[in-house]
Order: sequence, then structure tokens, then C-alpha cells
Amino acid sequence: MIPAVPKAELHVHVEGTAEPELVRRIAARNDLDLPVGLLGDDDRFAWHGFPGFLDTYDLAASVIRTAQDYRDVVFEYLSGCAAEGAIYVELISSPDQARAVGLPEEEHRAGLFAGIDDARAAHGIEGRIVVSVVRNLGVEAAERTAAEAAALPHPYVVGFNMAGDEAGYPPSPFRRAYEIARDAGLGCTVHAGEHAGPESVRQALALPGVTRISHGVRAVEDPGLVRELADAGTVLEVCPTSNVALGVYESYADHPFAALREAGVPVTLGSDDPPFFRATIGGEYAVARKHFGLDDAALLDVTRTAITASFADATLREELLRRLHPGGPAREAARCGPPSPSTLRRPPTDGVR
Repeated sequence: MIPAVPKAELHVHVEGTAEPELVRRIAARNDLDLPVGLLGDDDRFAWHGFPGFLDTYDLAASVIRTAQDYRDVVFEYLSGCAAEGAIYVELISSPDQARAVGLPEEEHRAGLFAGIDDARAAHGIEGRIVVSVVRNLGVEAAERTAAEAAALPHPYVVGFNMAGDEAGYPPSPFRRAYEIARDAGLGCTVHAGEHAGPESVRQALALPGVTRISHGVRAVEDPGLVRELADAGTVLEVCPTSNVALGVYESYADHPFAALREAGVPVTLGSDDPPFFRATIGGEYAVARKHFGLDDAALLDVTRTAITASFADATLREELLRRLHPGGPAREAARCGPPSPSTLRRPPTDGVR
């Protein structure tokens, strides 16, 4: 049973939200055959282990090629989230994925923004974009993507992240990319403490502007680091089902979500790449209730943490907090990083439909 509390999500990858059925539709519209090996006999995405997951993710993303495709991916995901009671989602978007299929960033963004606009109009849910670099592509590529994001400010583009092979590409060399993003007013987070240990979290925390960690669960292996996270109020974007599916932990019983929360570390819930792991944001809240013992009040606190830690502008954060407590005052929303370039709520998006 999905808990009937408002939900917010800070960690989900755009291309990783597309269900196999949507990927089939998009491929047919683009007159493309599905990549060999993409789907298994059960018509689910076929992968094994983290490297295999990354390869299959890239195969699925390879058929998403137009602004209309990205609009449909975002709209369908946000619509599903709204049906489960979500009111806010930050979508991790990789310009490198769009670039790989020849889609200019302006068209890529137009599709993302149209999906956000249409989902708001249909369901009242809010979405924002966190630009992500792929560490596997190297430091120079990351700096170029950060500079591009800085040169194209938009109210819907609120954050900066780094994903990819965490164990093979530690955070420290990417300092300049984060300086560019921070100086452009983007909130900063970074994948760490998932497939690499606590040292990757420490390196991530040393990057300019970082106030959140994507995953970060392996910080639990270093009690001193856990205390530092709690004392600093650093928010972890935790994705329990993804962690179990990818073998970071053998089961929910082994997962440190509850231990981190009890130690005072602010934690949120995310679905990461939902169809690959058979997850949803509502399902993650249900996991937290069933396996980690959170009641409705505690789950509402997780949502509140996500909203106050979001990279949305202050006006939107206050509005979302009011939706958690209708008729009551919004609590002060903490700001991660400098103010957004604008607080404009509904900018034009060049009409992708």
C-alpha cells in the first residue's frame, strides 16, 4: 500500500524513467528498431550488474532523439508520480545523452520544459531539472557541460550533478566544473557513496557548492563521517530499491536508511531509474514504511526534508510547504546555494507538443 502522504523526489534520471512500452512507442515514431539485447523475455529491461545496467540504460536512451520524445518521457513520469501523491520532482538530465543522438541542447531543454508545463497543467505537480555530467567522459567534458548550463540560465534548471562510474572516477578532479555551476547559481549535488566507499563522500563534500549527496549511503561505514553529515545538515538522496537491485546491499534489512536517519542525517527517498529496478516514488515511501518503520508523520518529515533541500526557488519551496500543511504557515525553507537566476514560474518553452 502506498502511503497517503504528499511525496517529493530529488533523485531520478530522465531517460531512466521511460518504461519499456514508452521506449517501444518512441522507437516506432522515430522509425528505429529496438537495440538488440535491450529487453528480456519478460519484456523488461535486460541487465546484470552495475556495468550492465549502465550499458542497457544507454541503449534505452539511444532511441530518445527529439524534443517531443523528451516531452513525453517527462510528462508520463510526472503524471505517474502525481497519481501516487507526489507534488515535486527534480529530474536529473544529461545533456551528454541528448548530444550523443544529435539533439541540440536548446531542443533537448524545450522538450523537458514542455513535459514539466504539461504535467503541471494536467496534475498540479511541479518539476525542475538538475543538469548532470557523466564523469566517464572526463574533466574537460564536464567543464564544457557546466559552462553550457551557466550560459543558458532558465528558472526550471536549478541544479548540477555528476553521475557515471563513481568507483573509477573520483570527485576531486571535477572541482572546476563545480565552481562554474556554483558561480552560476545552481545548487550542487554529486553521486558518491554508492559504488565507492566513504572516501568518495568526503571528496564530494569538498567540491564547491555541494549541499546534497546523491546516494551517500556508504558513509555509514565511517561513523565520523556520519557525525559530520548530521552536524552539517548535508542531505542524502537515498534510493533503497536501487541500492538493493544493484547489489550495494543484499536486502532492505541490510540497508542503512534507518540508521542514518536515526543518527540525525537528513535523508530523502528517490526511485533512481524506476523501470530498471521496478520502483516508483510511491513504492519507495511504501518500502520506508514496511522495512524501515516510518509512520505517516515520519514519511511527511522525509517529504519536508526533500522540499527544504530542493534547489527550487524560495517562492516555490514555500508554496510546496504550504501544501504539506494546508491552512498553516510554511516553515522556513533552507536554501542550497545562491538564489536562482529568476523566480519566474511559467516561462515560455517554445511550444513542444
